Amino acid sequence: MIDRYLTPEMRALWSEASRYRAWLRVELAAMQAQAAHGEVPREAFEALTARAAADPLDDAFAVRVAEIEAVTRHDIVAFTRALTERYGEEARFIHHGLTSTDVVDTAQNLLLDEALGLIESDVRALREVCRNQAINHKHTPVVGRTHGIHAEPMTFGLKFLNWMATLDRDLERLAAARKRVQVVMLSGSVGTYAHVSPQIEEAVAAAWGWQAAPVTNQTLARDRHVEVLSALAILGTTLERVAVEIRHLQRSEVREAMEPFGKGQTGSSSMPHKKNPILTENVTGLARLLRGYLVTGLENVALWHERDISHSSAERVILPDATAAASYATRRLTGVLKGLVVFPERMLRNLNDLGGLVFSQRVLHALIDEKGMSREAAYDLVQRHALRSWETGEGLRDLLRSDPENPLSEAELGAAFDLGWYLRHVGEIYGRFGL
Repeated sequence: MIDRYLTPEMRALWSEASRYRAWLRVELAAMQAQAAHGEVPREAFEALTARAAADPLDDAFAVRVAEIEAVTRHDIVAFTRALTERYGEEARFIHHGLTSTDVVDTAQNLLLDEALGLIESDVRALREVCRNQAINHKHTPVVGRTHGIHAEPMTFGLKFLNWMATLDRDLERLAAARKRVQVVMLSGSVGTYAHVSPQIEEAVAAAWGWQAAPVTNQTLARDRHVEVLSALAILGTTLERVAVEIRHLQRSEVREAMEPFGKGQTGSSSMPHKKNPILTENVTGLARLLRGYLVTGLENVALWHERDISHSSAERVILPDATAAASYATRRLTGVLKGLVVFPERMLRNLNDLGGLVFSQRVLHALIDEKGMSREAAYDLVQRHALRSWETGEGLRDLLRSDPENPLSEAELGAAFDLGWYLRHVGEIYGRFGL
């Protein structure tokens, strides 16, 4: 991921040095279990652990691995040789009985687990902002729109409540995907445990509170990674859904809400008046990337026989980038919603802009329920005046009032055009969320 869209935490997590620290963590965990089973000297494990704590792998180590890999053309071989250079002869017991993907896949799960934890924290922060805004605007009337056309009255807070509920489902999906990659694979070449016993894998998994992979070949099956990418792609659609709504509300013809616009900020190089929804447009673009990463992840599932590395080059890009993009986009949208500028007066004006057309269903029901008209006759009566209102700009209530075929009294018409009718169950909806 380019620096522009990297949070500090994701930049540190997906650095080369961090990746090698994760590899070493796997190697030492396996070595600890092997020492407990008498397969490698305990003294060697203790010495390596002490040296790793005193001299953690850093950027200089990453540079050295790259230098060796330029010769070996094998990253794990370069890694283990660099470890021997750095920590001494005891490092010869590192990687005992393991194969490269044991280390790479298990360490990658460690990094994914941490990345998903960061994203879950980001999503919870966004959910909290949605909750606060839902409370703030619980009683702020706004017109609801379907197909981009005025439909019926609602409250602005219900939009945030809806988004909050969606984020709850996103958190469930992220937690399930995170659980799916909390798996240790230490089964050796082609997954037979010929050179490392299953007890080593089970001991490491138990120490971490994870699961041992029940069966593998020489790689961890990539459907697990697809589940992660799917959860991130779906999260992206949630973020995009919110972002698109804010973009629509900021349009000049609507102007019900807008992104925060900072002091000194400019919207255009040529038009000084411009305030553009650039933050939410950015979120929309990042959501497209997240869906693209999922497609590549799906392509990575089918590998040749027990192993090939066609997935490896793709994963070096899509896993860091997908987690980084999801974190960045979530934080960006959190900032937008926290600083959202809302115009309640404009919302009310827009609600009344069509001369009462948004109350047509209430009039329809009054004619059916209170006057005994057939649905077809009542619909024809209301639609006839509604279409005229569309064409002439005359108020629907005025047109109905002047129609001798309309049986509703002035009081009954007043009740049909009562805004409060449409908002009377809002409190019950909020009650489902304890608000």
